[in-house]
Amino acid sequence: MVVEINYSSSYLREVTMLAIATPRQHTLHGILLVALFAIAAHTIAQTGIMTHLGLSPLIVGILLGAIYGNTLHQHIPQEWHAGIHFSARKILRLAIILYGFAITLQEIASIGWQGIVLAALVVTSILTVGYLIGTKVLKMDSETALLTSAGSGICGAAAVLAMEPVTKAQGHQTSVAVATVVVFGTLSMFLYPILDGMHLFQLSNEAKGLYFGATIHEVAQVVGASSILPTEAQDYAVIEKMTRVLMIVPAILVVGWLVSRKKSTNQTGKASLVSSIPWFAVAFLAVAAFNSLNLLPKEIVSSIHQIDTFLLTMAMVALGMETQVSKMKQVGGSAFILAGILFFILLVGGYFLVRLLAV
Repeated sequence: MVVEINYSSSYLREVTMLAIATPRQHTLHGILLVALFAIAAHTIAQTGIMTHLGLSPLIVGILLGAIYGNTLHQHIPQEWHAGIHFSARKILRLAIILYGFAITLQEIASIGWQGIVLAALVVTSILTVGYLIGTKVLKMDSETALLTSAGSGICGAAAVLAMEPVTKAQGHQTSVAVATVVVFGTLSMFLYPILDGMHLFQLSNEAKGLYFGATIHEVAQVVGASSILPTEAQDYAVIEKMTRVLMIVPAILVVGWLVSRKKSTNQTGKASLVSSIPWFAVAFLAVAAFNSLNLLPKEIVSSIHQIDTFLLTMAMVALGMETQVSKMKQVGGSAFILAGILFFILLVGGYFLVRLLAV
């Protein structure tokens, strides 16, 4: 009888260990699948045509993920989806934190108060106007309106990813917002040099740099568009763009608090400020501040940035895998209309704002 009990206990332990290990193993398989797609995205993004179009590994990653998610996703074990979900949520937060190594406060200070005020006004106005037009006029859901506005007003796909956790958006809503960044950001990269060649921008070279950096969606697209400008103006464009990137932190904190407040009010009538703070955004700011101290060698910072780009690509791939075309169609048209309106506001309103502040 004692032997039987010991055998039963041993058997139960083995079953319990398998029950614990198997989900972890399946999660790892899902993460490795996402990583393989991220490697493919990096390889494709380095080809000539992708480089010419300014399509970063992040954009290629979500496209690959979406293609897979709408064709072959049924051919992998259901249990692997936990790894895909982990990549789209946990790895995303880690990548946003490490993104702080791309910024130093000294660089931001070098563009002066005009550049900082310009970035703040652009981010604030685009988020506010985009949300109001999206939800009140176009009758969009608040998540897609916020993500689309963040992609236009802050820093493209990275801003969409950073805002996704606090808005509690679904994969298809995130993918639609990223798609608008691809379309209108790429249009900006080609249109701005054409308009400048027609001498329509009556600005100094430095002011043009601020204008390009304050109104074009992606960092890579700013680099591509500003390549026609003198070197110093190119630096202004990139630094202004990174100043907008830093605006992710206050934007996430405010949006996170408002979303939490709205949700809590609907449920209990109270919202906790501490519980609504997205701590990964605070950690991002702390990393940027640490990076500003220049304590790490440039080689290490460069390596961290490369790792971070890969992690962001993994998150994009995972979000793409969670996207269904049928769901995208439900919000796609309105999102592109909103993104088009915001594109026009950035192009025209941003120009006059730069003239007001920097000329």
